[in-house]
Amino acid sequence: MIPINELLSRIRWDKKFGYGDFEIGYYDRLLDKIIRVPFAYIVFDKDDRNTIQVLDKEGAIHGLPLHRIYQVFRDNVLIWDREREKHSNAKE
Repeated sequence: MIPINELLSRIRWDKKFGYGDFEIGYYDRLLDKIIRVPFAYIVFDKDDRNTIQVLDKEGAIHGLPLHRIYQVFRDNVLIWDREREKHSNAKE
């Protein structure tokens, strides 16, 4: 499976692939659940490749490490899932 940083770059820069409504699902430790955020609410810092900035419903910006992104949706369809990635790499 493609690493999350590569997938986010592809969504941003590959116009053919990036066509659609994208959302990320990240794990919120305080709420203990996955929060979905539209891609339009994400800001990328050119100097920090390990985090993104996320705008919440109240307009506050929060730093989010890429390892807390668990899901990516395109047009409301799950296209990337960190949990599935973990389980697919596990030896049975």
